[in-house]
Amino acid sequence: MKKSIGANTALYPTPAVLVGTYDQQGKPNIMTVAWAGICCSKPPCVGIALRKATYTFGCLMGRQAFTVSIPSEEHVRVVDYCGVVSGRDEDKFAACKLTPVKADKVDAPYVQEFPVILECQVRHVLEIGLHTQFVGEILDVKVEESLLDPSGKPDVTRIKPIFYAPMLQLYFGTGPQLIKAFTVRTAPTG
Repeated sequence: MKKSIGANTALYPTPAVLVGTYDQQGKPNIMTVAWAGICCSKPPCVGIALRKATYTFGCLMGRQAFTVSIPSEEHVRVVDYCGVVSGRDEDKFAACKLTPVKADKVDAPYVQEFPVILECQVRHVLEIGLHTQFVGEILDVKVEESLLDPSGKPDVTRIKPIFYAPMLQLYFGTGPQLIKAFTVRTAPTG
């Protein structure tokens, strides 16, 4: 039997990523975002949702570009810190000893130390409620070469991305592979 727990954010997993922007003076800024996910495959797009009160919101509105830096499990403390402290008050790159790198395709910085980077140009902005959804077209993806599989694709088991459980306010790592997608050709029984 299932028990109703009401309308909430119980969609699992949610990635924990850092969104990179420049402010109006050109200072690099990063913010942890858990409301993020792929929203289109052609063109490739990612959606991120921010509250208007955040420093990153103003940066995004001004520059219309952002990066998504995907951290590995070893950076979980950085991820949490960058979601608690505002870029208005602190240079989070300096505080966390991270290196901002200017993206090649968009007007935004990314985190050099993180294994996967998405460079995104804002294509749509939608006010939803407390959050505003930004849809960014992914113009380039950069992956640490040592974390690519033999076919040249990102190996999630070596990247070790971080996932966030919003209702519990906990971070998790990846688990073992279950099955290869698109291989089940007959209806499972039981």
